[in-house]
Amino acid sequence: MVEIGADGRTWLLSGPTSSYGLRLGDEDELVHLHWGPRIELADAEALAAGPGPEYWAFEATLDGHEEYPVEGGPRFVRPALSVRTPERRGTEWRFEGYETDGADPEGGAGGGELRLRFSDSGLGITLHYRMRAGADVVERWVTLANEGPVLEVLRADSATWTLPRRDGWRLSQLHGRWAAESRLVRSELTYGEKIIGSRRGHTGHQHLPWVALDADGTATEELGEVYGCALAWSGTWRIAVAQLPDARVQITGGAGYDDSGLLRLEPGESFVTPVFAGLWSDGGFGGASRAWHAYQRAYVIPDADRDRPVLYNSWEATEFDISEEQQRALARRAAETGVELFVVDDGWFGARTSDRAGLGDWTPNPDRFPGGLEPLGDYVHGLGMRFGIWVEPEMVNPDSELYRAHPDWVQFQPGRKRTELRNQLVLNLAREDVQEYLWEQLDALLAGAPIDYVKWDFNRSFTDAGWPGEAYPQRLWVDHVHALYGLLDRLRAAHPTVAFESCSGGGGRIDLGIMARTDQVWTSDNTDPLDRLAIQHGFSQVHPARAMAAWVTDSPNTQLNGRVSSLRFRFVSAMAGVLGVGGDLTRWSEEELAEARTWVELYKEIRPVVQRGDLYRLRAPEGGLSAVQYVRGGEVVVLAWLQAQHYGEPAAPVRLRGLDPSASYECLETGEIHRGAVLLHHGVRTGLRGDLDATVIRLRRR
Repeated sequence: MVEIGADGRTWLLSGPTSSYGLRLGDEDELVHLHWGPRIELADAEALAAGPGPEYWAFEATLDGHEEYPVEGGPRFVRPALSVRTPERRGTEWRFEGYETDGADPEGGAGGGELRLRFSDSGLGITLHYRMRAGADVVERWVTLANEGPVLEVLRADSATWTLPRRDGWRLSQLHGRWAAESRLVRSELTYGEKIIGSRRGHTGHQHLPWVALDADGTATEELGEVYGCALAWSGTWRIAVAQLPDARVQITGGAGYDDSGLLRLEPGESFVTPVFAGLWSDGGFGGASRAWHAYQRAYVIPDADRDRPVLYNSWEATEFDISEEQQRALARRAAETGVELFVVDDGWFGARTSDRAGLGDWTPNPDRFPGGLEPLGDYVHGLGMRFGIWVEPEMVNPDSELYRAHPDWVQFQPGRKRTELRNQLVLNLAREDVQEYLWEQLDALLAGAPIDYVKWDFNRSFTDAGWPGEAYPQRLWVDHVHALYGLLDRLRAAHPTVAFESCSGGGGRIDLGIMARTDQVWTSDNTDPLDRLAIQHGFSQVHPARAMAAWVTDSPNTQLNGRVSSLRFRFVSAMAGVLGVGGDLTRWSEEELAEARTWVELYKEIRPVVQRGDLYRLRAPEGGLSAVQYVRGGEVVVLAWLQAQHYGEPAAPVRLRGLDPSASYECLETGEIHRGAVLLHHGVRTGLRGDLDATVIRLRRR
């Protein structure tokens, strides 16, 4: 819902529990008023009528107060917008008007969009604000429309968020590296700037584009105010969190990492920034997470009301040494365990017998698949499963037919060595001929075989991001992402029954932008079930289990660390998201296959609760016992893991959350789990003990 003040210069957006207010001043300065608990329009107008910021000779009047600070004039905070023409640099804008479609057609809270229009010498600047129906997430983005001379955009952030004054703030962020993504860290915010981002051309393993702040570090999982921001962009990005000299805090973020040049706008051209979404919650970190999850299931993730199938992926069983008969043998075993989707990973195409050749040649290897992929796809369908494949369309091996025909199609700097990582180069997807080639190849591939699922990988970062012959080569950083989005959108429209998974060497491309175009994401190449607990804990801070793919692989974990873990622990770890299996099933014993069938059957029963329920993080994976809980209606699922237990150490009780205190619950106990009381609530006494043990507990409201 969007409300407008009587003078048409105060605006208030409200969701179910929160409001966001802003005000246009007498000099066309746009000032932030409120972000927090829900208020009335009269409250916002009272804030607007209050005294303005004080002026000091050495401090800019509007610093820390402006809604979207531009470069130019008496401003010293980080500018969200920085542009230049041959004659001038900076912006001196004036207000042109506003538009709103604030009526919520569903009659609920939220649902409106506000557009504030400004102009400066032919440059139109529109600030967009939207709150979706039933959600407290504020979506913000900016449109630049150039009707003047050629304009270079050095920086165009999607939003600047202003937080209220508090005595202090604690910053939460997700950091990591390959195979150790999404590690949650919290630290005191001090004066100055904290900057996170990616210079790599993709979202990156090193940081997820999300931050959260709680006042004085007092928020817990279920109590306290939490402000969070998440960027919907799958390329290079930057988020800056600044504590200003007057103790105010601003968060600015958008596409691009530095200010060396984002794009150039010719007369008549426009640019729309990605969405930078913000959320206020008074329910602690857990309440904020549940609000983010509900928002993504409702408005971001495609078909989120449909549960994702249990999949099998052949990579860890075969790597590059694959054949059609071998895949059929794995498919038979997978079907016997109850798997619903069988995926052939790398090695099915071109001259792909290692990572040194074949990328770019998206036709089945005739020696390995003489009849193409159709016979295998039909066989998999005959077993009652869907059929999927792996691709990496944005890359090319120098040893490929594509590269030999078009060596100029890759990113490169003239006169410099073309850096190969993983024996591959990055295609310049900003080129229209490259886009059309990939469309033709992938469209023909999906039309020529019964393919239901595509695992879309991206296994190296940008290094030589050059575009010889292009007048403004810097634009490839932005245009690559737009081309990726366009290609995915086009393929989804042409093949609406095909699901897509985003992968980038694991969790290197996870953000709201790619999640709007894919059905799930590959969380990490690290499939060790113990390591995964911390990765999944961090992922859950902002993204829902419905999108989090997780596999059960072989033990010992020869791919990474050699750790031995029980099949029980591996399954319960992977059941916290979208369950998959990636071990060599032809080597599993009959007893292991029988146990796997039992776990898969159980997962299918609890899947609607896990994938679409509200998540409660009962205990973080910091050693000892950790647990998560999902609630959907009257159904409750608890997954718990005991990482280590010392002799004589008492079992610490964990209190369940989100239950109806006036109701009683029936405990549907599963597996052999009666070995000590660990979880206590509503008369439930069930648990586990020992090293690397795990359990599933189900409750149902009577």
